[in-house]
Amino acid sequence: MANLVIVESPTKVGPIKKYLGSNYKVVASKGHLRDLPKSSLGVDIENGFDAHYINIRGKGDLIKEIKKEAKSAKKVFLATDPDREGEAIAWHLSNVLGIPVEKTLRVSFNEITPDVVKSSIKKPRNIDMNLVNSQQTRRILDRIVGYKISPLLWKTVKSGLSAGRVQSVATRIIVERENEISAFVPVEYWTIEAELQNADGKNFSVRFWGDEGGKVRLENKDEAKKVLDAIESGVFTVKSVKRADKQKLPAPPFTTSTLQQEASYKLNFQSARTMRVAQELYEGINLGSELGGVQGLITYMRTDSLRISEGAQEAAKNFIVEKYGEEYAPKTPRKFKSGKSAQDAHEAIRPSKVELTPALVKKALTPDQYKLYKLIWERFVASQMQSAKLSTITADFENNGYIFRASGYNVTFGGYMAVYEATEEFKAPSDDVAVIKDIRIPDLKGGEELSLISVDSDQHFTEAPPRYTEASLIKFLEEKGIGRPSTYTPIITTILARNYVRRDGKALVPTQLGILTTKLMEENFRDVVDYRFTANMETNLDKIEAGTLDYLDVLNGFWGGFKSDLEKASEKIGSEDIKIPVEETDMICDKCGAKMIVRTSKFGKFAACPNFPKCRNTKPLEPREDEKQAVAQKEPKKEVYADFKCEKCGSDMVLRSSRYGSFYACVKYPECKFIKTKTKEIDVPCPTCGGKVITKYGKRKTVFYSCENYPKCDFSSWDMPTAEKCPNCGKMLFRKKGKDLLICADKACGYKREAEPIKEQIEE
Repeated sequence: MANLVIVESPTKVGPIKKYLGSNYKVVASKGHLRDLPKSSLGVDIENGFDAHYINIRGKGDLIKEIKKEAKSAKKVFLATDPDREGEAIAWHLSNVLGIPVEKTLRVSFNEITPDVVKSSIKKPRNIDMNLVNSQQTRRILDRIVGYKISPLLWKTVKSGLSAGRVQSVATRIIVERENEISAFVPVEYWTIEAELQNADGKNFSVRFWGDEGGKVRLENKDEAKKVLDAIESGVFTVKSVKRADKQKLPAPPFTTSTLQQEASYKLNFQSARTMRVAQELYEGINLGSELGGVQGLITYMRTDSLRISEGAQEAAKNFIVEKYGEEYAPKTPRKFKSGKSAQDAHEAIRPSKVELTPALVKKALTPDQYKLYKLIWERFVASQMQSAKLSTITADFENNGYIFRASGYNVTFGGYMAVYEATEEFKAPSDDVAVIKDIRIPDLKGGEELSLISVDSDQHFTEAPPRYTEASLIKFLEEKGIGRPSTYTPIITTILARNYVRRDGKALVPTQLGILTTKLMEENFRDVVDYRFTANMETNLDKIEAGTLDYLDVLNGFWGGFKSDLEKASEKIGSEDIKIPVEETDMICDKCGAKMIVRTSKFGKFAACPNFPKCRNTKPLEPREDEKQAVAQKEPKKEVYADFKCEKCGSDMVLRSSRYGSFYACVKYPECKFIKTKTKEIDVPCPTCGGKVITKYGKRKTVFYSCENYPKCDFSSWDMPTAEKCPNCGKMLFRKKGKDLLICADKACGYKREAEPIKEQIEE
């Protein structure tokens, strides 16, 4: 009688089964099995917020299968994901299977590797009801907000609208930024840059900073001209030169939010794409037998902690010393302080095994997996390395009472920079005197006179604050304590799906629907869209998880104020019908001359004449930039490389397919047209020449058997040759294609007998 392990994702089944062996059977719940009903509120508010959970439609057969396996199992281990959501799924599983909470065997894996899986299964615990109650509270709050407010929006705006507790806040953030942009008034300012030369003939650039009284901002052309006139008649002298040696610490390893931000900046990944690929890296990749087979490459990717285990730090130190030298490893391991709201349930996101470098595993990964793994691996290794050493310089130059400045640094010891540099490290500062990397300023002495080679002044205007991107929105949500690692991507996905926000390239732009809905929410449900209120609610959920706050106290506290707002809004909302402003296009109706507008059908958006139904003219719309980008970002097909090289040019061989089956082709095709049929050796000598028998693909991917020495040896057969000999004539026995039957190679002999069944003849 085997033990049963229930995980969430089907992709975990294979590797975990392999690690645990034949005494364990592993099945997947494929996410939640139970949830609140869609057709009703599903929460009895008057009776202690009792939640009415039902089996999710379409999962009946899966539930029956899991029940059957659990009934015949020796022990049942609930191995869902290691977070609130995973704990809730485990709790729902225990209810479905009829296992009391106090008798449950709950295990979780921070990484899907043999050591972690085996050690975790030896130390099961009971389901943590504090975690479950925290998740339930979030689910009930979201359900109450959505199901109570949405009908009011239907009365006023349009049918089908819905409100969300955190999604409404995120929409408000984007709407408010759009209002800031609309209200922004550009302010003029000027910069002056001069090129100077010292007595040795070395040139360098300086920029206007101010005067003896401090920093000065040049607000118009006249002020800039006044400075220009003064310096052209004066002489530049060295006022001061300050040099210093500084250390720059590496960035900490990734949390969920910083991973999403950096993947956006460096890889141009949207948050959903980042999390999908990270999930694949966590759940397991087949690296091939030489690298240990299937295993997870990173730790759990939903975390806000910066903690690193001692074992991982020690492994990183050994790798750094061996790869880069002892001077690149700090004397004591680095410890990074997590944010105040961090749950610290998991480590930061790091590679499961630091010795599995991106270059080593590249062939086993898709392009997206490789890019993200490389980013995670480099960030982690850099975080455990020695600080970079910088030589900084700030030089001031005086001319007729005006101060010009040059500021920058040179890297004297790269340290962690040998591996990774974070995006934010070298962004231009808000100060209009830029800090220059690899600055080149000659040796200067105080009072030294310099020659003016050239001087330029430029007009500028202050710019409106930029629209939020997914990366900057996630950063803002994290800073305000709104949402948690597992919710950032669903929040953004939801507001886009509900058409409250649309993408314009990377920017998130509120739609007229989003603006109008936000206005209604602010007027009637201020708490729901209040930043501080939402952040406090997240803190309360953390306290429920920690066991320091009762979930019913949180629900009752919320319902008291919300019920009052709901009653007032019910009287106010619906008294007038508010129409959503239409979105105009640049297209002119060629039938009546009106400016066409955007309409939506079940097939998508299209341009329509506003004079409908008098004029029924419609036109297709060109895809927007964000839609084109979504197509461009479609996940590429995974490339599978062969473990041999091209026999003509020595390049990699990659698996391709045609209507005749699979084969390996040179990556330099069409320059190199060498191909090799995908084959597998059979441990049987060729009956004709004694060479190796291999499998090949025929038409429609059917398998046949051939000699490796083809065309010198013309042996081929649809039936599989075996190592057995015919007891009558001594010739080779063949397994009849598609049948569990052995027949003699000599038809005249006629010998045949039943054979042991086999599952497959070739590895597809």
